[in-house]
Amino acid sequence: MAYLIDRRLQSRNKSAVNRERFLRRYKGQIKEAVERAIKGRSITDIANGEKVSIPAKDVNEPSFGHARGGVWESVSPGNKDYLKGDKIQRPKGGSGSGKGKAGNSDETTQDDFVFELSREEFMNYFFEDLELPNMIKTQLASTTEFKSQRAGYTMSGTPANIHVLRSLRGALGRRIAVGGPSGKRLRQAQQELDQLLLIVPEDDTAVRKLRREIDQLKARIAAIPFIDPFDLRYSNRVKVPKPSSQAVMFCIMDVSGSMDQQKKETAKRFFILLYLFLVRAYDKIEVVFIRHHTAAAEVDENEFFNSRESGGTVVSSALHLLNKIVHERYPSGDWNVYVAQASDGDNWDKDSVSCRQLLINTILPAVQYYAYVEITDGEPQNLWHEYAQIPDHHAHFAMQKIEAPADIYPVFRELFKKQPK
Repeated sequence: MAYLIDRRLQSRNKSAVNRERFLRRYKGQIKEAVERAIKGRSITDIANGEKVSIPAKDVNEPSFGHARGGVWESVSPGNKDYLKGDKIQRPKGGSGSGKGKAGNSDETTQDDFVFELSREEFMNYFFEDLELPNMIKTQLASTTEFKSQRAGYTMSGTPANIHVLRSLRGALGRRIAVGGPSGKRLRQAQQELDQLLLIVPEDDTAVRKLRREIDQLKARIAAIPFIDPFDLRYSNRVKVPKPSSQAVMFCIMDVSGSMDQQKKETAKRFFILLYLFLVRAYDKIEVVFIRHHTAAAEVDENEFFNSRESGGTVVSSALHLLNKIVHERYPSGDWNVYVAQASDGDNWDKDSVSCRQLLINTILPAVQYYAYVEITDGEPQNLWHEYAQIPDHHAHFAMQKIEAPADIYPVFRELFKKQPK
C-alpha cells in the first residue's frame, strides 16, 4: 500500500505530517510519560517542553516474514569438517581485553527512543482532560460586537459623508480629461489668429472663421461643469466583527498574617496553574485578581503574586469587592463569571457567617461556577464549615482541601475535570 502526501501547501516544516501521525499513534505512551514528568517538576516550570522516552520495542514497525516451517536443506560451500547430522558446540566466550562483565540475559537490548515534545504539545497533553465545568451559557459564550472602520470611498451616501477633497480631485481630473482636446485646439487657434492678423486685415474671411471657432471652443470649455454629481465621493464605512470576551475569571487569595510563606507559595502555584489553563484553553476570557487581608483590593498579576501583606483576615471584604466589580463591569446577563478562591480558612467567626450568606444570596446567583480551595495541613477552619453548607443551596459551588503542594494537581483536576454531558 502506498501513501501519497501532498506537501505543496505545507510550510517549510516538511515533517509536520509525520510528527502529527507519530503523536496520534503513540498517544498513550506519550501521555503516560507526560504524567510522570509532571510529578517531578515544579509548577513554575509547567509550561516548558519535555523529553519523553519511549521503549524502542514500542516504536518498531510491523513487518511480514517467512515462517521457518517445513523441510529446509542448505549447502555450505567449502565445508571440510562437518557432515549432515553433526552437532556443533556453542563457541566459548571471546578473548577480548574488556574489564566489564557480561550480562545474564541472552537477549539484546536497545536504547529507548527519546522524543522531544514542544511546549505547546506538552501543554496539550497536560490539559487534554480538563475544561471549565458547567459551561452553561445564559447567552452565547462569545457574542460578536461590530465596529465601524473606513473602507475606501463610494459613489452614493448621505451629504454628511461627502469627502470634499476626494470629490474635488475627481472633478479636476474629469475637467482635464473632458476639456483637454478643446483646450489644446483653442491654444492652437489663438496662435493661428495672431499670426494671421499680421498679414491680413481683421475683416478677412479666414480671421472671422478662426474667431468663430475660438468662441465655440471657449463656450464648450465653459459648459464643462465645475463639479458633477458623478464626481461626488462619499466616505465608506463598513461594520466588521469585533470579538469580545464574554467570560471572566476571578482569582481571590488570602494574604493575611495567618497565611505563612509556604501557604502563599502553594496558593500562588495553584493560581499560576489556573492562569496557564485559562490562557491556553480560553482565548476570550478576562482574569481579575483580588487579594485581601482585613481589606481587599483589585491588583494586577505581578502584585497579586509578589506583594506581601500582614494582619488579620476579613474574607467578606474580598466578596464585597467581587460583588461590586461583577455588578459594575460584568453583568450576568452578558458575562459568564467564574470565581476561584484560595485561603487557609482562618477568619473571624462572625465574618464567616456573613461570607456564607453573601455567597448564597448575592454572589452565587450571578456566577456560573465558584471553586474554593483551603490550604491547611490541620483540621478544617471555621470558613470551611460555613462553606460546607453552601452546596445544599447551589450545586455550582465546589470546595477542596490542599494539605501539601503535591495535592495541587489532584485538586485542580477535581475542580476542573470534564463534566458529563
